[in-house]
Amino acid sequence: MNDGRRERTGGSGGSGGGTAGDRRSGVARRGFLRGAALAGAGLAAGGAAAPARPPYAGPGPQPALPGTAAAPVPFHGPHQAAILTPPRRVTAFTAFDVTAESRRDLAELLRTLTARARFLTGGGVPEPLGITGPPADSGILGARLPGGALAVTVGVGASLFDDRFGLCARAPRRLTAMPAFPDDDLQPAWCHGDLSLQLCADDTDTVLHALRDLTRHTRGGLQVRWRLDGFASPPRPTGTPRNLFGFKDGTGNPDPGSARAMRDLVWVGTGTGEPDWAVGGSYQAVRLIRMLVEFWDRVSLTEQERMVGRARESGAPLDGDDEFDTPDYPGDPKGDVIPLDSHIRKADPRTPGTAGQRLLRRAYNYDRGTDSNGNLDMGLLFCCYQQDLARQFETVQRRLAGEPLTDYVTPFGGGYFFALPGVRDETDWYGRALLAQ
Repeated sequence: MNDGRRERTGGSGGSGGGTAGDRRSGVARRGFLRGAALAGAGLAAGGAAAPARPPYAGPGPQPALPGTAAAPVPFHGPHQAAILTPPRRVTAFTAFDVTAESRRDLAELLRTLTARARFLTGGGVPEPLGITGPPADSGILGARLPGGALAVTVGVGASLFDDRFGLCARAPRRLTAMPAFPDDDLQPAWCHGDLSLQLCADDTDTVLHALRDLTRHTRGGLQVRWRLDGFASPPRPTGTPRNLFGFKDGTGNPDPGSARAMRDLVWVGTGTGEPDWAVGGSYQAVRLIRMLVEFWDRVSLTEQERMVGRARESGAPLDGDDEFDTPDYPGDPKGDVIPLDSHIRKADPRTPGTAGQRLLRRAYNYDRGTDSNGNLDMGLLFCCYQQDLARQFETVQRRLAGEPLTDYVTPFGGGYFFALPGVRDETDWYGRALLAQ
């Protein structure tokens, strides 16, 4: 069957990042949603339902309907609350290099970042800087910033714990630089970073306004390393939103509304061997994955569904009728209905031993137009949270090695970060306990 894979060996394609020319020829394709570690059904892209459609029926808080205000995300608390909220319609994920010269400068940088994030998420009128000063704000949202329109998540990378700031002994125990997994095509310019910042909102101008504000106020201590913008698709027609391969994605996510599930799977707790300051934080894995949609679109629907393990229209497992039906793997030991190498079966075998390997996925689609060879440049901005990268993300990653879907994607960037514990009150700031003497 001609599924498009033979055509690629001599065709012209673009690299995942779109900035290093065509690097796809001869590169084996492994790591698709394995590269994203999309356990269950893949993406956790949330999004909003159109008014005439029922909203997303999955677990946890639900996205807002168009034309309605999103529920405010509390800024203060033991955790960064934006981690648990459904994906908004628009995101910008930015990784930074820290250029602050001392530990004191780093502390001041994080205080400033906290103050600006607190104001931007809470809303209000920017304080004027005087007649001779520049405008206090870009003005693209008008004179008064809306409260509750923005969600912010801040993390730190392994490179922040080098010898610059005397933090080596205080590093999260499981935080390393993200390795290159089999058949990745990682581009250094799109990988790693000292600090991660994710901004989410329902409107593009809200995200861009916040990004400009934060970079303006932290210019002396942060330098953008890489940035990728994304969007969350609405449910079509109902249920879980779809990825750019047309399949519903995120069906297998744990319930973010379950305190027990989040305690066991997402948050770093006491007694885990982590530094005391890290309690309440979470490990963040980010993967930038180019989806080779032009080749995927040449594959028969039957083959697509067998690679994923679900029906494209309904999202149901191939042995079920509803999206949230549980696959009956014991009743299909040879994979006659759901193939043994299908994505959902390899990602989550649903055995007692794999229950603790689930991830909280927070992913977005991206579209960057075309590459230098005229090929569509779109894919997945994948982000997930977990208590232990090795036990969860990397274990699922290894299990998914060799799945058929790996022929249709190129992971090209991303990194590991530690999402900091929450800002507890008006006197607290990001990383305060980390930098305490």
